[in-house]
Amino acid sequence: MNSCLLQHLQTTTARYVRFGPFYVDQQRKQVFLDSTPLCLRGKVYQILIVLLLKQGEVVTREELRQALWPADADVDYVSNTNTAINKLRQVLNQSENKPSYIETIPRRGYRFAGTAEFSEIPFPTMPGNSATAETIDPGRDQEAPKSGARSYQLPPMIAGALILVGMLLGATAATYWITHFA
Repeated sequence: MNSCLLQHLQTTTARYVRFGPFYVDQQRKQVFLDSTPLCLRGKVYQILIVLLLKQGEVVTREELRQALWPADADVDYVSNTNTAINKLRQVLNQSENKPSYIETIPRRGYRFAGTAEFSEIPFPTMPGNSATAETIDPGRDQEAPKSGARSYQLPPMIAGALILVGMLLGATAATYWITHFA
């Protein structure tokens, strides 16, 4: 399996994938846990897609290498694959002792052990386009995001406290100004 085959598989499969509480929008390359977008970038996302597309089958390390890196790439495939699999497991909230989605097949490779559903239309409980939702990031991947822009959302209690502090400081400054300069 090479990167061209991976792209072909992605374009010939359904846009949406659901497994357990997770949803994948392959067109947007976005993964959600319920309605919270997860930050799966680069190789971590690509490994998830390869495993989902071959669910129940063993995907060898060699197949992952061929799907994820060009043949002439000067990369430590074993280390990078292990790192990406660990990040994927972290995002999917599983441990090596209790694999629920990503199963290691000793000396062979990995297998997606869950059941994934594929659809051309969003699943009924699939989240909408939530750009301001909190993003879970298990750590930086080997590839940097294309856009440098990031959005952050303050919890409502902190935002309210900051507004209140600003109002108090403004009132104090106004009172001081009036009493000393008016």
